Amino acid sequence: MFFAVLKENRSWVAHVALAAGLVLSIAVSGWLGPFSAACASLRQDTLRLHVQANSNSEEDQALKLMVRDEVLKTAQTLFAGLPDQQAALETARAHLQDFQRAAERVVREEGSNQTVRVYVTNMYFPTTAYEAFTLPAGRYDALRVELGEHAGRNWFCVLYPALCLSAAQPAEYPEAAQQEILENSQGYEVRFAALEAVERLEEWLHEN
Repeated sequence: MFFAVLKENRSWVAHVALAAGLVLSIAVSGWLGPFSAACASLRQDTLRLHVQANSNSEEDQALKLMVRDEVLKTAQTLFAGLPDQQAALETARAHLQDFQRAAERVVREEGSNQTVRVYVTNMYFPTTAYEAFTLPAGRYDALRVELGEHAGRNWFCVLYPALCLSAAQPAEYPEAAQQEILENSQGYEVRFAALEAVERLEEWLHEN
C-alpha cells in the first residue's frame, strides 16, 4: 500500500512539475525568444572539455590541472584548422586513445594509481562564467575525462570553437547571434538566469 501511494505521489509530482515547466516556458518564451534560439544554436556548435578530479584534496585537484594541461596540449594539434563542430566531434571520437594516453601518462608520472576514463558524451552544464565570456546552461557535446572516483570539483572549457586553445587559432562562432552572446555576456545575466531555470526543469523532467 505504501509503495503504491509513493508511486502515485511521484507521478503526481511529475505531472505538477511538467505543468509548471510548460507555464514557465510559455511565460518566458516571448521575452527570451531570439536569445533562447541563439543559445540553442550555440550549444549545437560547441564542443566542451570536462575534466573531473578524483576528490577535492589539494593533491587530486593539482593532478586534475596537470591532466587538463596535457589534454589541451594534445588537442592543440588535433583540433587545428577544423571547419565546424561536427568535425571537432568526429576528431574527438577518433582520437580518444590519444587523450587517454596523455591523461594516463600524467597520472603515472605523478605516482598515482587513479583510473582514467576518457569518452565523448552529451551532458548538462549549468550557466558557466569564464573571465571573458559566459556560456548558457543546457546540454552540450563534451570530451569528458574522469579521474579515479571523479567525485571532486571539475574544470571545463571549450575545445570548439578553440576558446581554450591557442589564440592563433580561430575562436569564433559561425553565426553573429552566437558570437554576440559571448561578446555581450554581462548584458545577458538576467536572461542567462531565466534560461537556466527552464533548462534545469527540463533536465529534471528528462531524468525523472
